[in-house]
Parts: sequence; C-alpha cells; structure tokens
Amino acid sequence: QVQLIESGGGLVQAGGSLRLSCATSGDTFASINKGMAWFRQAPGKEREFVAAIPGSGSGQYYANFVKGRFTISKDNAKNTLYLQMTNLQPEDTAVYYCARHRTSVASAAIDEFEYWGQGTQVTVSS
Repeated sequence: QVQLIESGGGLVQAGGSLRLSCATSGDTFASINKGMAWFRQAPGKEREFVAAIPGSGSGQYYANFVKGRFTISKDNAKNTLYLQMTNLQPEDTAVYYCARHRTSVASAAIDEFEYWGQGTQVTVSS
C-alpha cells in the first residue's frame, strides 16, 4: 500500500523560507515513474494546486501565484518529493499536501491523483 508522509511545515515570518518533504513508501518503484504534486488548503477554502513534477523529473509546472518563489523537486534514490518555498507570505498559510498522480504526467487536476498524504501545516506570520 502506498503511503505519502509530509514533513517540514511550521511557523515562519513573512519573507522566510521552508522546505517541505514528502516521503513515499510502498510500491516505490512505481512511484518513481509517477507524476507528483503539491496542493494546499487554507481554512474555509478549497484545496488548490501549487506545483507538479512529471515522473521524468523534467518539466515542472507551477500555479501562477507561486511567481518563482517555490521549487518542486524529487530525489528518486530517497523516494522523496520536495517543495522549497521562499519569500513566504501570510496568504501562503495553509495545510500542504503531496499527491501521486495515476500516470507519469505533471498535472494540476486534483481528481487525477490517486494517493494523498495527511498534510503538513505551514503558517506565515506578518
């Protein structure tokens, strides 16, 4: 059974940085070749797409609001997905989730993701 476990969230001041990690276990060989993504959900709002990376690792795809502040990457040897976040702002406050796509593509379509982590809280103070 595939499990995704996020870590790295926390409280940071505006302008600060955090790196989120998503460790994959179970069926790791398949996970290496699948598209992965980060989503986030703020209180009272719907879950929204943040960034995606294809199974090949090349051709990352970002939400417009990222504006060059976030970088998605993965380390296949460690079965881990990352989200490096810089210049964080209070509006970035949310629970961040990693997810594994059904195929190898980089996608923002939430319904196409078959496995999800439990989420990690990111809080940015002003």
